[in-house]
Amino acid sequence: MRDVVICAPLRTPVGRMGGALAPVTALELATTVLRALVERTGIDPAGVDGVIGAQGYATMEAPAFGRVAALDAGFPVETTGYQLDRRCGSGLQAVLNAAMEVQTGVADAVIALGVESMSNAPLYTVEGRRGVTGAGLLLRDALSRGRETVGGDRFPTPEGNVGSAELLRAEYGISRDAQDALALRSHRRAVAAQESGAFAAELVNVPVPGRRGTVLVDRDEHPRADTGLEALGALRPILRRDPDATVTAGNSSGQNDAAAACIVTTPGRAAELGLEPMLRLVSWAVAGNDPLRFGVAPVPATNLALARAGIRFDDLDVIELNEAFAVQVLACLADWGVDAEDPRLNPRGSGISIGHPIGATGLRMLATLAHEMVDLDRELAVETMCIGGGQALAAVFERV
Repeated sequence: MRDVVICAPLRTPVGRMGGALAPVTALELATTVLRALVERTGIDPAGVDGVIGAQGYATMEAPAFGRVAALDAGFPVETTGYQLDRRCGSGLQAVLNAAMEVQTGVADAVIALGVESMSNAPLYTVEGRRGVTGAGLLLRDALSRGRETVGGDRFPTPEGNVGSAELLRAEYGISRDAQDALALRSHRRAVAAQESGAFAAELVNVPVPGRRGTVLVDRDEHPRADTGLEALGALRPILRRDPDATVTAGNSSGQNDAAAACIVTTPGRAAELGLEPMLRLVSWAVAGNDPLRFGVAPVPATNLALARAGIRFDDLDVIELNEAFAVQVLACLADWGVDAEDPRLNPRGSGISIGHPIGATGLRMLATLAHEMVDLDRELAVETMCIGGGQALAAVFERV
């Protein structure tokens, strides 16, 4: 099969839940990053075969999301598109689906797009078409409902992802102090990257209309420069019914808004389009496990991806492991035998500090990874994340 390279990975800033990007729809975030991709690369949109859109909380405001985003961004009507959902791995899965199309010759250049506006996730009913009773209609919150149903009937997760995280805490004997220390380290690395301008090359400014005119959002909102161990330690555990609970809002990932995208193509087609590849896809893998232990699924997924590439864990220069929860990261590190302070791990922060906009996270991570590989002069990296419901993705990339 043909070699696959990643070109021009870009992302919007990551907004907090209800924050600066809340007035902007998921579709508007997506079209913003697509237009920026065209402007920065100078690529003719007609040279793109399709757009694969990843989104975890889709609505019918933009069905077959990749197609609608492409049309709204000014791509020709011949540009195809669709949407996918592999929960937290959706953005990376869009890259991998694009890679498979390119590897097999179905397409020559595909844009992988990830987006989430958790601030605008829908409230919905499944009863309205049967008529309204005296009790009215039950509106479900898509965010919380998805975490409760992701294991299906056979593997219920009534306490959502937090309950699963607490299960790992008990199983691995991970302390609250260790979790808060990892969270603080994540924030400090993200803030340092912000202050040094390290994120500048990957960021796309987002215009947000307001009463006093349009404001450009050009900075991640989620990293906290003012946090510390004392502040993190003062936060109450989310599962208060459990006296041993340790998972808090401070050592967990955020609920966020963002979009990210990249061009997936062959080295030859990249040259024809005037693109400079940043990464080559070496291998990838997906793994499944018990939905209640989904946080450690990156371990078998990463091990399989590395085995397929003939690469040892020690050969990696960068380990981008999404921080769904600090306890989940620490559990994975324990299985790998990697120290929590290993400088290869999330050099510029991750889900706890930057945020976790579900459908965009995999591509946000890829944009950060690609640019830090250049800035830090690194050659080989893995990107991996756990996925609610008992899955994980992992992909090995090589700097071009």
